[in-house]
Amino acid sequence: MQSSTGTMVALAATLIFIFIVPLMTLTTRNDNVTQENLKREVNQFVTEIKNTGKLTRENFQEFQNKIDATGSNEYNIEIEIQHLDENPGKKTVQTNYTKIGENVYYSEYTTQILPKIGIKVDNQPVENATEILLKEGDIVYVSVKNENMTAAQTLKSSFVGSTNAGEYAIVASSSGMVTVNGVEE
Repeated sequence: MQSSTGTMVALAATLIFIFIVPLMTLTTRNDNVTQENLKREVNQFVTEIKNTGKLTRENFQEFQNKIDATGSNEYNIEIEIQHLDENPGKKTVQTNYTKIGENVYYSEYTTQILPKIGIKVDNQPVENATEILLKEGDIVYVSVKNENMTAAQTLKSSFVGSTNAGEYAIVASSSGMVTVNGVEE
């Protein structure tokens, strides 16, 4: 009786090592490759915006298509643009009376940005414009996170027993300062 129980345990352990461990390793590797591809796409998108001074509907949709092509994951894209609001007023501080005033940034977020380039968000009205022109000194921040559980997360949660709720397996972000003034073509 003990020998058959021991055999069953050994057989179960062998099956785990032969099938499940390699499958978990493969899916984790797939998440890592997807993560690297996503980082590359986010960096290229931010670089394009900061080097042209424009965020257009076409380059956003192209970016969205590229990250959708990375696999069966669904992604949440967050964009923040910090516009430089220059204050050219002069301050008189001690003996330096020519010192320029402080520069202040004000932010626009995804739900404000997308309607400005003609992409519908919730029930907000869409503008006819297809681009946002930025100026030198503006800051662009883009963050992308997966919304669904990846295959690796699903396997780990089914065998380990934890759900890892709210934990993102695939995350990429990039930011940069706009280096040129966007010009209408």
